[in-house]
Amino acid sequence: MKPETQKLKIGEKIGYSLGDAASNLYFQMYMVFITYYYTNVFGITARATAIMFLIGRIWDAFNDPIMGYLADRTKTRWGKFRPYLIWFAIPLGVLGVLTFTTPDLSNDLLKLVYAYITYILMTMAYTAVNVPYSALMAVITPSAKERTVVSSYRFVAAFTMQFIVQWFFLKFVDVIGGENKQLGWSWSMIILASFSIVLYMITFATTKERVQPAKKESTPFLEDLKNLFTVNKPWILIGIATVFQLIFIVVRTSNIMYYFQYYIQGQEMTILGNSYSFSFNLLARTFMVTGTVMTITGAVLTMKFSNYFDKAKTYAGFLGLAGIAAGLTYLLSPNNIVLIYVLNLIFSFSVGPVSVLQWAIYTDTDDYSEWKTGRRATGILMAASLFALKLGLAIGGALLAGLLAIVGFDADLAKQSDEAVKGIVLSMSILPAVFAIIGMVIMWFYPLTNKTMVKIEQELAARRM
Repeated sequence: MKPETQKLKIGEKIGYSLGDAASNLYFQMYMVFITYYYTNVFGITARATAIMFLIGRIWDAFNDPIMGYLADRTKTRWGKFRPYLIWFAIPLGVLGVLTFTTPDLSNDLLKLVYAYITYILMTMAYTAVNVPYSALMAVITPSAKERTVVSSYRFVAAFTMQFIVQWFFLKFVDVIGGENKQLGWSWSMIILASFSIVLYMITFATTKERVQPAKKESTPFLEDLKNLFTVNKPWILIGIATVFQLIFIVVRTSNIMYYFQYYIQGQEMTILGNSYSFSFNLLARTFMVTGTVMTITGAVLTMKFSNYFDKAKTYAGFLGLAGIAAGLTYLLSPNNIVLIYVLNLIFSFSVGPVSVLQWAIYTDTDDYSEWKTGRRATGILMAASLFALKLGLAIGGALLAGLLAIVGFDADLAKQSDEAVKGIVLSMSILPAVFAIIGMVIMWFYPLTNKTMVKIEQELAARRM
């Protein structure tokens, strides 16, 4: 069967996508809530949080190549990558709950040690699931076009989970915990982690690995790494762009709760002649979920854009547009709530195609690597790709927490200093926008066009016959 005609059944596309819904549950907790949780609920300083993020996330990022090495050499009757979904789903869930549980420790040092241990172990368990999961997309079909479709399904499911986390999580915290916020966070995470385990099991049961390396293929680890950084120039470009993309998204998204609590605050609004009072919590949740709806819309429409403009140009264009929308937020006062929402809708719509195409482009670089070297090293490539993602996550998280520490943010104060508020506003606008524009420029030079990928697929299909 020609690669461009090999279609996956809808059930398998949906089944695969549910794995990213499960992973995105944890990813959203990293992106949106974890900085706020550590400073305002768990009770450690912004400075301590910044240092922990930098150490923990860089450590986690370096685990990715190791995980890719192990996954590439795993041999079971279920395949190389699928088994990890059931082996590590439960450990990840347990560690996720422990991370968002505040122990009753009077000693601040012991509390910090607990935070380090649970946070680092949780991110390692996430790696053990997510590296094989990401690699799985590259081997369920040899068709680059079909992988883009699968990626669209994947991110619609992921963004749906994002919607659930952003809208319901804080409501769970309030309902379950009441005045005891620490208890509310812990039990809310138990609910979400249990749900994620079920989703991972469904992905395992509904997917199949079809693309196999050549039987006589040798896969020395060091040679795979060397080829990745010396032969696979397209991967280098998307890898660097991913770092800047994640810094951009993490700084802005992790800042939302601070932005609404200390800058927007509560708002009195008149709607159809009636006056309504909106808490910062409600405004923040509405801001996030309306944005997520637009992100899902953008993800659904990704194929239409990428068929016309090529994947890389579509990725670059929408990343730049998202950056411009974020940057313009700096010009708005707290009372310009409608314009703040409008710019967020533009930002969020643009993030949809960026996220979908990011992973479709990575799977194309896997085909490119096989085309150039004669060997397929999917696990290493996807692990290195997640390394780039987590490096951006590490820098972005540490950058925000570090900036909060520099400007004198104090979670014990209901009203922050003018300098702290200005730092929060910059972190929502101009600061992240700079990283988006850099990522856009990098991807403008990406060489694998849609036409080039068709040629590569055809040649690889002929070799495999």
